[in-house]
Amino acid sequence: MSQQQPTRSRPSRFPRPDASMSLLTNVMEHSLDDGYAEAAARRNEVGRSRMPRTVRAKLGLAGGLVLAALVVTVGAAQARVSAPTIAKEKQELIHRIESGGKDADRLQKDVNRLRSAVEAEQRAALEKHGDARGRTTALLAGDTPVKGPGLKLVVDDAKDSGSGHGDGPRDSDGFADTGRIRDRDLQRVVNGLWAAGAEAVSVNGQRLTSRSAIRAAGDAILVDNKPLVPPYTLLAIGPGQKFSRTFQDSVDGQYLYVLHKDYGARTSISVEDEVRLPAARSLILRTAKPVRTGKGNNAS
Repeated sequence: MSQQQPTRSRPSRFPRPDASMSLLTNVMEHSLDDGYAEAAARRNEVGRSRMPRTVRAKLGLAGGLVLAALVVTVGAAQARVSAPTIAKEKQELIHRIESGGKDADRLQKDVNRLRSAVEAEQRAALEKHGDARGRTTALLAGDTPVKGPGLKLVVDDAKDSGSGHGDGPRDSDGFADTGRIRDRDLQRVVNGLWAAGAEAVSVNGQRLTSRSAIRAAGDAILVDNKPLVPPYTLLAIGPGQKFSRTFQDSVDGQYLYVLHKDYGARTSISVEDEVRLPAARSLILRTAKPVRTGKGNNAS
């Protein structure tokens, strides 16, 4: 009896090209983990809305919204009610400032008038009882206005200079950090003018005396406690061209030239046929002696 041979399937002549890349094929066909897929399906069934679903939660949300709206409404109402009061107080403050400024101007005029009267009395007394030494002393002390030939020197900050933000007039001690004129720079220029032979000096209309102080307060330069703003105009009475050459050739004149050349400070100097300087405002009579008139022993 003949035995039938078992039938065997023949292997495919051409195997699948990705048979050797089963791992990559599985990753491509199942890019999302089964757990993530189930969670995404549940979320789609429930819905994406996160609004509260219970009655208590809904009431709580509504109460919170009402409270927030109430706070905003009350704040707006208070701001509207207080606005006229604030405006009124602001207007009153402005009025007080303007009134105080007018009072200060009036008092300053009275001070100037009284100072002029005192100066006239002093000049009359000097002419009657004094001599040339008294007039010279008053001139050198800055007690009287003066005029004569001299120099006009203008010193200003560099164009790209910025304001300092430190405790002093600069962020640091270096001029190049800000390009601004410092109180020490102005001191050197003024001392240079005195050393060159100046008979009288003023800065922005402030007459300088032997007791004058130039210092810094914040970003401002103070001359006798009065703040000045650039440009700084210095007027000095002296012998014209010779005075100018002496100052510019001095150490302090060269210092000013370096500020202009290396750090951008703006400077100009000119010889004037006549400059006028006011009397100093900070003079105080501290001592006085009686003069001999020939009548009696001493008479004031």
